[in-house]
Amino acid sequence: MFVDNVKITVRSGKGGDGSVAFRHEKYVPLGGPAGGDGGRGGDIILRADEGMNTLMDFRYKRIFKADPGQNGQIKGMYGRKADPVYIAVPTGTAVFDEETGQLIGDLVDNKQELVVAKGGKGGRGNIHFANSKNRAPEIAENGEPGQEKQIRLELRLIADVGLVGFPSVGKSTLLSVATSAKPKIAAYRFTTLNPNLGMVKLDNGNDFVIADLPGLIEGASNGVGLGIQFLRHVERTRVILHLVDMDPENGRDPYTDYLAIRKELGTYDENILSRPEIIVPTKLDVSGADERLAEFEQKLPEDSDIFAISSIQHIGIKALLDHTSEVLSKTAPIHFDVQSDETVEYNYQPKADKFKVHRTGEHDFEVTGDEVERLLQISNLDHQDGIMRFARKLKGMGIEEALIDAGAQTGDSVTILDFTFEFI
Repeated sequence: MFVDNVKITVRSGKGGDGSVAFRHEKYVPLGGPAGGDGGRGGDIILRADEGMNTLMDFRYKRIFKADPGQNGQIKGMYGRKADPVYIAVPTGTAVFDEETGQLIGDLVDNKQELVVAKGGKGGRGNIHFANSKNRAPEIAENGEPGQEKQIRLELRLIADVGLVGFPSVGKSTLLSVATSAKPKIAAYRFTTLNPNLGMVKLDNGNDFVIADLPGLIEGASNGVGLGIQFLRHVERTRVILHLVDMDPENGRDPYTDYLAIRKELGTYDENILSRPEIIVPTKLDVSGADERLAEFEQKLPEDSDIFAISSIQHIGIKALLDHTSEVLSKTAPIHFDVQSDETVEYNYQPKADKFKVHRTGEHDFEVTGDEVERLLQISNLDHQDGIMRFARKLKGMGIEEALIDAGAQTGDSVTILDFTFEFI
C-alpha cells in the first residue's frame, strides 16, 4: 500500500534534575556544595532515507518518545545526556506542525536531518548557587520538560519528470517502455491508485527519474477523486510530460482534455504552469489517430513543445526521452522554500504580558503565563532554600504585587499549573 500522508506525535526527553550535594571528605574542611548538573533530554530527529518510498511504516507506530537526561550526581558530576531518537522518512517528505499548519522543514536530500522536538535542558546543581552570603546553598534546578508536538508528514515524490493526464491515456504504458518499472496496466477508465517511479537510462550515459502519477479528473484541485493526494506529487517534478489520448473512439476531445488538466494544475499551484511542459499525444498506432493529431496541433499555440508517440509500437519514444533529458539539463530542481533565521522578517509587536492573574473563587487565584510556568517547572521545591528562591523570583516578576491588586489576601490560595500555595 502506498501511504503519503500521516500524523504522528513526538515527545522529546525531559532534562535531568540538578543535584543538591556537599563534599564530605576527610581532610577537606568546608568542602562546600558539590551537586552536578542534569543531562539534556533526548531530541526527536527526522532523517531522510532514499531507500524508503512510502510512509506506510507509520501506520503501525505513531508515537515516538525520547529518554530523559540523567540527574546530576555528587562530587560535581554531570548527568549523562540522553541519546536522540532518529526517525527514518523518505526523501521528499515535508513536515508540518499539525496545530498551526506551518511548514517546519523539507527533507529532500539523503541523510538530511531535521530536529522536530528538542530535548529539555538539564537543571543546574547547587554548585552554581554558592556565593559569599550563602556558601552552602540547598538550591538546584529541575530539568526543563521536553517538547510534545503533533506533526504531519506529507510525501511529495522527488522525480525529475512527471507524467500527467486523464486516466487511461497511456502513462503507465510509457513508463513500462521507457524504464524497467512494471506498473499494472489495463484498459480501465479509473485511475492508478499508487504513483510508480522508474529510472530512464539513455545511450549517452544520462539518466533521470520519471514518475507515473495517478490520473487527474476534473475537480481534482478541489478534492474530487484522488484530488490533492495526486497533485502534491507533481509539485517537485521539474519537467511535465502531458499525455493526451488520440484514440478517436474514446469519446473525448483531446484539446478539451488538455485544457482541463492545465486548469487543475493551475488551480492547485499556478507555479506548476510555468515549468517546462512537453505535450505527448499518445496511441498513434490506433486507426484515425493521425487525423485527430493534426486537428489537435492546429488548436495549440505555435511554440508548443510536441512529441507524438505510440508506446505499443515504440514510435517516437527514443526521441521523446532524448528531448526530455535535454530540457532537464536546463531546468533547476524544485524545493520548498523554508524560512530560515537569515530570511526572517522582523516586525515590531508589543511584548506580551509575562503572566496573568485570574480570580477563580472568593479566596482562590490562578497565575498563568509561559515564563512563570517555566519557573515553576525548573524550581526544586524539596529544600527550603529552593522554596525561598522561587518566592523571590515570583516577587521580582511582579506577581506578588499583581495578586494584591487583584484582591488577594493572606491565607488565599494561589495556583500555578498543578502547584498550589498559600499567599502571605
